[in-house]
Amino acid sequence: MLFLHTGETDMKRMIAGFTMIELVIGLAIGGTLMGIAVPSMLSALHAAHSAETRAALLSDLMKASSKAGIHGVRTTLCPSFDGRVCNSGFDWSAGWIAFIDQNGSREREPEEALISVRGALTDTRLISSSGRSRVVFQGNGGNAGSNVTFTLCDRRGAVKAQTLVISNTGNLRAGRPNATQIALACTI
Repeated sequence: MLFLHTGETDMKRMIAGFTMIELVIGLAIGGTLMGIAVPSMLSALHAAHSAETRAALLSDLMKASSKAGIHGVRTTLCPSFDGRVCNSGFDWSAGWIAFIDQNGSREREPEEALISVRGALTDTRLISSSGRSRVVFQGNGGNAGSNVTFTLCDRRGAVKAQTLVISNTGNLRAGRPNATQIALACTI
C-alpha cells in the first residue's frame, strides 16, 4: 500500500504543472521573441502602407494622364479632405481627387467628372513641392508647369523617405529627398 501511495503522489506532482523556474524561463524566452518580432512587424506594416500610397498615387497619375491624352481633355489632381473639392496647400495626406477639368480652373466644379478619389493615408505623409498643389495634365497627356516632386514619408522615419518626380512630359522617376523635403514630410 505504501508503494501505491507514493506513486499517486508522484503522479499528482507531474500533473500539477510547471515549476516557478520553468515559468520564468518560458516568459523570458517569449518576451525576447516578442521584442524581436514586434518591431520587425511594425516596420513591415509601415513599409506596406508606404508602398500602397506610392502605388495609389502612381495609378491615379497614370489614369489622369491617360484620360487627358486619349480624350484630349485637361485633367487635374489635387489634395482633398472630402473627396469632392480641392484643398489649398501641399499636404496630400488627407487624400486627393483626380477630375476632368473642363473649364481649366484647376478647381473641381460639381458638374466635372471624377476620375478617382483617394481617402486619408494610413501612417504615411505625402507632400508635393512648394508652389505645386495641383498636377494638371494637358489634352496631350503632358504635365502643365514645372516638374512636381512628391515626398513620401512613413513612421520608419527620414531614412526611408522617398520622392517621385513628374516631369513636364508626364514621365515619372524616383528620386532622393533633400533635407528640406524630409523635414516637411517626416513630421507625422
